[in-house]
Amino acid sequence: MAFDGLMTTRVVRELQPLVGARINKIHQPYALDLIFSVRAERKNVMLLASANAMYARLHLTSESTSNPSEPPMFCMMLRKHLEGGFIESIEQLGRDRVILMRVRSRNELGDEEAKKLYIELMGRHSNILLTDGQDKILDAIKHLPLSQNTFRTIMPGLQYHLPPEQDKVDPLTGDIEQTLHRIDWNAGKIDRQLLGLFSGFSPQITAEIVSRAGLSNRTSLAEAIHSVLDELTGPYYFQRLANGKERFSPVALHHGEIIEEKTFATSGDVLDAFFHQKSNRDRVKQQAADLERFIKSEYDKNILKRTKLERDLAATEKMDELKHKGELLTTYLYQLERGMKEATVVDYYDEDGKEITIALDPRFSPNENAQRYYKRYNKLKTAKIEVAKQLEKNQLEINYFESLLAQLDVASPEDIREMREELVEEGYVRERSKKKKKPLIPKLEAYQSSTGIPFFVGKNNKQNDYATFKFGRRSETWLHTKDIPGSHVIIRSDQPDETTLKEAAVVAAYYSKARESSQVPVDFTELRYVKKPSGAKPGFVIYTDQTTLYVTPDADLVQSLRTP
Repeated sequence: MAFDGLMTTRVVRELQPLVGARINKIHQPYALDLIFSVRAERKNVMLLASANAMYARLHLTSESTSNPSEPPMFCMMLRKHLEGGFIESIEQLGRDRVILMRVRSRNELGDEEAKKLYIELMGRHSNILLTDGQDKILDAIKHLPLSQNTFRTIMPGLQYHLPPEQDKVDPLTGDIEQTLHRIDWNAGKIDRQLLGLFSGFSPQITAEIVSRAGLSNRTSLAEAIHSVLDELTGPYYFQRLANGKERFSPVALHHGEIIEEKTFATSGDVLDAFFHQKSNRDRVKQQAADLERFIKSEYDKNILKRTKLERDLAATEKMDELKHKGELLTTYLYQLERGMKEATVVDYYDEDGKEITIALDPRFSPNENAQRYYKRYNKLKTAKIEVAKQLEKNQLEINYFESLLAQLDVASPEDIREMREELVEEGYVRERSKKKKKPLIPKLEAYQSSTGIPFFVGKNNKQNDYATFKFGRRSETWLHTKDIPGSHVIIRSDQPDETTLKEAAVVAAYYSKARESSQVPVDFTELRYVKKPSGAKPGFVIYTDQTTLYVTPDADLVQSLRTP
């Protein structure tokens, strides 16, 4: 895990301005995440603490989250004991990933009380615990009964114990050179040995130390460790590797095949960049697993149906041949008799006057055989019209579910709720609860161009319809990817400049099925030229008088243009 002891050290160092600050509000947007609204240095900041096994972290954040209508019990407990309190200290215990926040608050009677909030950032063992001044557990975001953990039972009313000591040397205060004498050079795996010797190191950091040391010996290892520790006051690094993985670090990393690198001034910025989209996507996958299965199933069913319809349509192509044979039989009735199995006649439609052999049913008269050919012709003629209608309808269904699949890739938990509502309204799924819910106005995602012009994005069909037909004004500019499922974008300007148009087009391309492509065509036109056909699916529109831009989606640019 990249959030190691060294990262914890830097984060705690950055959080020191919060000492003396007041905790205004506490939210628990997700089961294992907490947001503290803190008033510090004459401004409000958001402190995020997460005990999620995959995304455990603590940092200041600028990302907004939606909160549940009813706060969980742990959140209510924190509000009772910590809201209105003042942070007395934020400290790292040893070089471990355990942070202690001391808070001074008042109880219901107005008496001052000391509280402790322990934040343990240890992968699947991560936890957030509230204790009193004597370390008696008041509550924890994760309960660990005796049946699960005999060494550290975490339940309200019990005494809090720190995670067990690992007898490692603190690299920031300990004797590094002396500790390196314990390395067994014959055993190899120097990076693994360093993990066992020093606290605060992660496999990522020890791999970097070994890489910097080159041909490892005691001297080169010591120099490499010191060079890594010396960088703990520099920028934070976010890197993409050739194998598709991403990583962040409190120091520069040089090992591995790096294809892209960015630097950040604060831990909050780098951790938001690394974790926010990942954690959001993970939550969406959890919340929308059944929804995604349904949409994918419906999409696949419609693809299969299209194959069958196309096969039926191909079968109708021989209807002209049937009509042709019926006409020839009618013409040559006088030459034919009942009981014949076939008739060979001159094809007067052929320029060369070639003969054609027509199969007959001996059970029927020549006239009845001719009528049977006409009947089959008329049947196929009717079928062709019906199949064409079905194909058109089928294509609309495919386009609809294709757009829903594209929306799932960038959906937030709130977007998932609106997508469920949409499918209920369209009659695809049943309402889970029979309770009537108050209809909510869709919330559009807000952006601002480099030139200061605001524009807004609909990330699902409900939001798209709202943006295009209720939110936007007729003279404003509307954007959408050309012939590709995607979002509707509204520029809040009658005459947007070229920069705004290009940036809004990049956002439109990013929130489309073509987000991984380059040179994506994006149409823009005035909103007055955008119409919704009668009976059309949500999010479906037709438009005219458009101009096409070609842009390449850029996730970093999209993120930089977002407004809180």
